[in-house]
Amino acid sequence: MTTPDHGGMAARRAVLRWGWRLFRREWRQQALLLALLLVAVAATTAGLGAATTAEGSLAARFGSANYLLTLSGTGAQLDAGAAALRAAFGTAEVIAHQTIPVPGSASGIDLRAQDPAGPYGKAMLRLTAGRYPAGPGEIAVTDRVAATFHLRVGGTWERAGRRDSVVGLVENPLDLRDRFALVAPGQAGPADQVTVLVRATPAEFAAKDLPDGTSVEIRGTQGDSAAVTVLLLATIGLLFVGLLAAAGFTVLAQRRMRALGLLGAIGASHRHVRLALVANGAATGAVGGLAGVAVGLGGWFAFSPRLETLVGHRIDRFDLPWPAVFATVLLAVVTAVGAAWWPARAAARLPVVAALSARPLPPRPAHRFAAVGAVLLLGGPALLVAAQQTRKPLIVGGVLATCIGLLLLAPLGVAALGRLARLAPLAPRLALRDLARYRARSSAALAAIGLALGIAATVTLAAGVSVARASAPTGGNLPADQMIVWLSAERFNAPLAPLTAAQLATARGQVDAIATDLHAGAPLPLEAAINPAGPKDGDGRVPLQLGKPERVTVNGRQGLRYTSEQSLPLFVATPEVLARYGVDPATIQADTEVITSRTGLDGYDLFPLPPSAAPPRLQQAALPAYTSLPGTLITEGALRSRALEPVPIGWLLRAPGPLTQAQTDRAEQTALAAGLTVETRPTGADAARLADNATGAGIAVALAVLAMTVGLIRSETARDLRTLTATGARRRTRRSLTAATAGSLALVGAVIGSAAAYLALLAWYHREAHWLGHVPVVDLVAILVGLPVVAYAGGWLLAGKEPPTLSRQPLD
Repeated sequence: MTTPDHGGMAARRAVLRWGWRLFRREWRQQALLLALLLVAVAATTAGLGAATTAEGSLAARFGSANYLLTLSGTGAQLDAGAAALRAAFGTAEVIAHQTIPVPGSASGIDLRAQDPAGPYGKAMLRLTAGRYPAGPGEIAVTDRVAATFHLRVGGTWERAGRRDSVVGLVENPLDLRDRFALVAPGQAGPADQVTVLVRATPAEFAAKDLPDGTSVEIRGTQGDSAAVTVLLLATIGLLFVGLLAAAGFTVLAQRRMRALGLLGAIGASHRHVRLALVANGAATGAVGGLAGVAVGLGGWFAFSPRLETLVGHRIDRFDLPWPAVFATVLLAVVTAVGAAWWPARAAARLPVVAALSARPLPPRPAHRFAAVGAVLLLGGPALLVAAQQTRKPLIVGGVLATCIGLLLLAPLGVAALGRLARLAPLAPRLALRDLARYRARSSAALAAIGLALGIAATVTLAAGVSVARASAPTGGNLPADQMIVWLSAERFNAPLAPLTAAQLATARGQVDAIATDLHAGAPLPLEAAINPAGPKDGDGRVPLQLGKPERVTVNGRQGLRYTSEQSLPLFVATPEVLARYGVDPATIQADTEVITSRTGLDGYDLFPLPPSAAPPRLQQAALPAYTSLPGTLITEGALRSRALEPVPIGWLLRAPGPLTQAQTDRAEQTALAAGLTVETRPTGADAARLADNATGAGIAVALAVLAMTVGLIRSETARDLRTLTATGARRRTRRSLTAATAGSLALVGAVIGSAAAYLALLAWYHREAHWLGHVPVVDLVAILVGLPVVAYAGGWLLAGKEPPTLSRQPLD
């Protein structure tokens, strides 16, 4: 016995052609969906380009090598070490460095002797004008160096008794902020340090013997976290578009119900009817996705030149994550197909007689979706709690589960509106019952509104937490009336070098100018400790910190690793610092090396010091608990016993009152002129502005969804509206119908979205839930009260037009 093939391939081709013609005929009705898909895909394409190129490139320091070895010492030691590395690895690129002091600045310029055609570092050099230096007395500089010393190609540069001809302008295309001067190999003597670029497998590198004092840096893998984040946001955006698409395709299926019934009457199977609507969805997704990619690529090509100055490196316009771009188009098609599949499945199951009568599809019980939604809405926050704000897979899973759970609860909200209809007056009662009657379309629209407002509420509440933290009287980085002027933007994570008397006087002069503008007292000098016998990095050494070591194995070698999460900055306990915080030197025990206000520091030691160094002896003292203030100090006795040296790291200023944004801006401009960095307590103004913008954007998106949804609902109920008009319903009744529809959807969507946002943030801040008590009242009132009021008023003002007479029946 053979089973019927329902027409075979010929029938499927005919149905696919019918679906394509349906798209071509009714593309205007799907214009909004096409526009949403286009915008979502275009924004994702441009966002992928910006995200993947905005990350700093590891090649800016490594070139094409995977190991960067740093040698420190005298000229003979550097030459011997470089020769030993060349002999060990065969192919190695040696780059010599020398620091050129800059008058009036605490940081110098790197003079590097490098071969532009080196085996690994040629990607780190690009000639923008002139030529590369080829011999003694020739030099090339970057634009920033040329501007600092007023140099030009063809001119000369007199420095420290030397006279060099400027033969070219160069740059590091992988780091446009890199300020350096370039000379031919062998012309940077006497070198302060030498870096050697090598390429080897981990096994080969582990088998090599390195010269004493060699510092090793291993090139890591460039993470794709930015691209993953963009794709996650794109998935949420396309999920939002899919909800609107589901509402649109539901209306389309209802409009074409009689045509689908006729298709079934002439022998089409359920599969064919479903295929016709799914083909329409696939055509919509493909057209919208491809058009979005074209628009996104056009915007990326136009914007990328401006992005180079923002990210600080040259951008290859075609160096895009093409698999992710193609995945975005595929997501758009899947979104449209998925949105069309559900109403297509329901329409295909409808009997032919019911389809020919064009009756609405019977709503499915809401509790089936609500049960799954409740599980996901509880599971999502559980994943966020388990993530501890650090585990990315759990964070992504928690966010998606919470969003999907919110969407699946939408039918329950629509069903609740239908039950409340009996308590409302006539016009609102009809409107609420229409929402429950067309539940598939209403639920998709309500879910889209809830998702938009949930995202807006999440950003608003998170910004409220940031504002509350900034305004808290204790905790944070600094008090509101204090400022630190750092010598380096990296603070304790960058090498420091002892300053000359002239450099220190110049920097102190700029700090005194800032203190005068703030009406502050005398600046408090802050010092850090360095190990003069430790490895040198550039023209300085990394200052000591207090940290808890973790044992790791790299390339078969045992070592210790200190993480920033378990490290404390270590200031020198100068008499000025002790006097500022009321610590009597006589109370410090003779063998104490570190005094601190922190507890639970068992197992912490000083780094970077040799692993064999003894852990420091700690003593408790009443020092500030702010993270950037000197709350952990190394005593001067420890400096002597461990042969350490103090070096300036910054100055602490205290104003008479809380610092204003204008004072901070002026201080930053003054500090920038001297190569200094300013740190103050965040005011929370940026977070509050972000909350306002997120609230406004969420309300605007919700209003757009409401406009589309109410238009679809009223178009579907046009026949009922004609009947009401014929029985004497006035314009006020018609206005009330539309206003009640818009206002009820806005209110329920705002409640669901805000509740889901609070649930997710309670899970995220479960250890600091008290911060959520600082509610951004204005923004939440705008979402929960302002949006429903605006939606109701807009529906009232824009409705009321008398429908066509009863004799003008729409044609299918």
